[in-house]
Amino acid sequence: MSLTALATAFLLAVTLCYFVKCWLSPFGDCRKCAGMGHALTTDRKGKAKRGRDCRRCDATGKRIRVGRWIYNRAARTSRAGHR
Repeated sequence: MSLTALATAFLLAVTLCYFVKCWLSPFGDCRKCAGMGHALTTDRKGKAKRGRDCRRCDATGKRIRVGRWIYNRAARTSRAGHR
């Protein structure tokens, strides 16, 4: 098996796995707050406490995956074209 065929098969497998992941679990943890929904700060004693709510995920800790976002946009565009 040649190197290009092996690389192509690997990329196809990775893409298929990501497609399945986006289908089964369309939401992933927010990268900014690491899925907590808020930042961690410390008080003057050094004890951890809750910080401000995350603006990216609206304090839910979850964001839509890029692959699912692309699929939703393509499906919405396709539906709009058939009307």
